[in-house]
Amino acid sequence: MSASTILIRNVYVMMAYAFRALQTRDIASVKGESFDHLHDLLADLLRRGLSSQIKRGLHHDYLPQTDTLTTVRGRIDISLTASSRSMLRGRLVCQFDEYLPDTPHNRALKSVVILLIRRGQVQPVRRKALADLMPHLASVREIRPTEIRWGDLSIHRANANYRMLLGICELIVKGLLPTQESGETKLWSWLNDEAMSRLYERFILQYYKVHHPDLSPHARQIPWAFDPAESSGTGQLPVMQTDVTLTDGSSELIIDAKYYGRSLQSGRGDKQTAHSHNLYQIATYVWNADVQREGSVTGLLLYARTVHEEQPDVDVVVRGNRISVQTLNLDLPWDELRGVLEHLPDSLRTISNDRKTELRSRG
Repeated sequence: MSASTILIRNVYVMMAYAFRALQTRDIASVKGESFDHLHDLLADLLRRGLSSQIKRGLHHDYLPQTDTLTTVRGRIDISLTASSRSMLRGRLVCQFDEYLPDTPHNRALKSVVILLIRRGQVQPVRRKALADLMPHLASVREIRPTEIRWGDLSIHRANANYRMLLGICELIVKGLLPTQESGETKLWSWLNDEAMSRLYERFILQYYKVHHPDLSPHARQIPWAFDPAESSGTGQLPVMQTDVTLTDGSSELIIDAKYYGRSLQSGRGDKQTAHSHNLYQIATYVWNADVQREGSVTGLLLYARTVHEEQPDVDVVVRGNRISVQTLNLDLPWDELRGVLEHLPDSLRTISNDRKTELRSRG
């Protein structure tokens, strides 16, 4: 199996975890799937998610409507009724709300699916599978993907299942941007760094939520450990939000997931070093989280491995806390990739516990 095929398959699995699109048994079945292109991957993931949503029922909402009727419905629009002389024909212009599936959420879904069908490099069998779902969206208006206002698509209890679907659609539109090439509109063949960075962060968190709920995986906000009696202007301090926090009750691992084109920066004398602002950030998280100063909090910068020969590999203890920088090779076969993820909390937790034992013995 080629490296590109492995990477595409792993991105599929990352998306499945990140948006909880598939059950564990479905994720395991991905090993038997064949994806020639990223568009294939996206098409299959959307097909699964949309098919499940159709079976549950598309989200409906009360939408404002205006129509000329023979009986009153809702409220009468007097000005429109007068200007159109509808009363002369025994009709009234009424404004009312109707429970319909033509919601902004469904419009976004339909438009992005059509984008993949028409312009994506999707195998015929998957293109047909998506097209077969379109009759279920017949009453939903198609809009241009550029008209979608992602920030306005609120998620609540009634449409919670749309979180995954809209997340995938947003990645498609923002990561697979339209370009003009040889007179034809095509899609970029890969996700851009911004889209992949968001996907990578969410994948790491959801992986541990699925496989290690015992470690209470969550994206924690860390309060600043300032002295209230000697501090001012604390409201202007930035929020410290971790990507992933794992805890076993006595120790804590903070993971900051990074997806960059280059995972090292050029230092003095062309020396390759870890990104300074990333190290400062993880160190600040760790030292503010370790309130008791026991060395019980460990920090890990987890970069997605790049194509460059030199990769970050740092393991230091600073002010009693261990801070590491490692890379995760997304080109590995899934079983090996999962093995690395399984090893991270065990090894770092052991180091953290050893540090606590050392500090207690000194005390």
